[in-house]
Amino acid sequence: MDIRQLRHFVMVAETLHFGQAAERLHMTQPPLSQSILMLERELGAPLFARTKRRVALTPFGAQWLEQVRPAIAAIDALPDAARQLREGRAGHLALSFVSTADYSVLPALVRRYAALFPQVEIRLTEATSDVQIPALLAGQAHAGILIPPADAPLPPDLCYRRLIREPLVAALPEQWVEAGAIDAAAIVSLPLILFPRAVAPAFHDLVTGYYAVRGAQANIVQQAIQMQTIISLVSAGLGIALVPASLRNLARAGVVYADLGDPPMLETGLAWRREDETPTLRQFLELAQGA
Repeated sequence: MDIRQLRHFVMVAETLHFGQAAERLHMTQPPLSQSILMLERELGAPLFARTKRRVALTPFGAQWLEQVRPAIAAIDALPDAARQLREGRAGHLALSFVSTADYSVLPALVRRYAALFPQVEIRLTEATSDVQIPALLAGQAHAGILIPPADAPLPPDLCYRRLIREPLVAALPEQWVEAGAIDAAAIVSLPLILFPRAVAPAFHDLVTGYYAVRGAQANIVQQAIQMQTIISLVSAGLGIALVPASLRNLARAGVVYADLGDPPMLETGLAWRREDETPTLRQFLELAQGA
C-alpha cells in the first residue's frame, strides 16, 4: 500500500460515496474503486459494505480508520518537522557542564535558549572538564562548558570560546570568622578543601599556584569532585576553599565568602567539535556569542 491508497480510503470513509470521494480527490470513480479493491485484497478483509443504494464501513474498516487518520496526519507533518530540524528549532541539544558553571553562565544560557527554542529537548550532563573533552571528541555531546587546560591547548578537533573570566574568593566556615578576623595572609595557613588534580588539573593548579607565589604550600585536608560538596565540607568546618566568585550565588548556612588580595582568575568557556554541523548546536553557538 502507499499513501495515495490511504488517502483514498479516508475520503471514501468520510463521504461514504465513491462518486463524491472521487470528485474531491480530483479523479474519476473507476480508478478510485480499483484502488480500494487493491487495498482490501492486500489487507485481506473488506473495508466497505457496498450495495446499490449505500456504502458503509465494515467493523474492520471503522477500526482501521482510527489507525490510518493519525498515520496520514503524521506523514503530512513530516515536511514541517524537517524544516524545524533543519533550522535548529526542533531536535535535541546535548550540553555538558562543570559544576561551577551552574552558578555563573549556565542558568542564563539555558533559560534564554529554552525560551527561543521551546521544541528543542535540552539534555544536560554535569561532568568535569577531563571527562567532557573526550566525550565531545567522541560525539557524545554537542557542546561543553568547561575550564580549559592551563598547560596545553585543547585538541585541534575542538573549537573554544571564552564565556566568563572571574576571580576566586575564599569560602570560609562561619564559625571561624566569628572567632576572629581572618586576613588574606592568614588564609594560606588554613586547611584547604580542593578538587583532585586528576579530575580538575587547571583549577587545582590555579589554587595551589596562589599559595606558591606567597611562599606557602596548600594543606589539602579534603578533596571532592563537586562544588556543592566542597561548600558543604566548608560549612561543616573541615577547612576553607578557594572558589569562583559566582559561587556567592550558592547560599549555604555556615559559609561566608571573602575577597582575596590579587586573586587568581578562573576562565570558563564553551567547547564543541569543529566538524559538528548539528542545527541545534549552531543556534546555541549563535546565542552564546551574544552572552
